[in-house]
Amino acid sequence: MGMNVGSGGDSDPDVMLDINTTPLIDVMLVLIIMLIITIPIQTHAVKLNMPVGTPPPPPVPPVVIQLDVDFDGTVLWNGEIVPDRPTLDLRFRNAATLEVQPEFHLRPNKLVKYKSVAGVMASAQSHGITKIGLVGAEQFLD
Repeated sequence: MGMNVGSGGDSDPDVMLDINTTPLIDVMLVLIIMLIITIPIQTHAVKLNMPVGTPPPPPVPPVVIQLDVDFDGTVLWNGEIVPDRPTLDLRFRNAATLEVQPEFHLRPNKLVKYKSVAGVMASAQSHGITKIGLVGAEQFLD
C-alpha cells in the first residue's frame, strides 16, 4: 500500500491511500504465462494402426448387378423389368445365399420418388445384401 503525502505548508496535508496495481498486474501476467506454458498441448487426433503395404487384389472380380429405378417406380434388374415386389425379394434372397455376394449398383432416375428407392434398399437390406451402392449421382448436381 502506497501513501503519498502532500507538501508541507499551511494547509492540511492530503493523504492518498491508493493501491499501486502495477506490481499486481505484473505478477498476474507472469502467472498466466506460466500457466499457458505448463498446460500440455491438446491434440485432437485419433491414433490408428493402419496396415502396411498394399492388400492383394481380389482373386475374382465381383459380379455386378445393375438395379435401375425408373421415374414411375419400375425396377429393372440388369435391364429386365421386375414385375412386383415379391419377385424382387426372391431375387435378393437368391443373391444373398450365393457364396460370393454380388455387388448391386442402384441407379435411381432423377424424377423417381424417394419412397420407391428406399423400398428397394430396404428389401435388399432385409434379405442380407451388404454390397449395395448408389451410382449416377452426377444427375442430381443441377
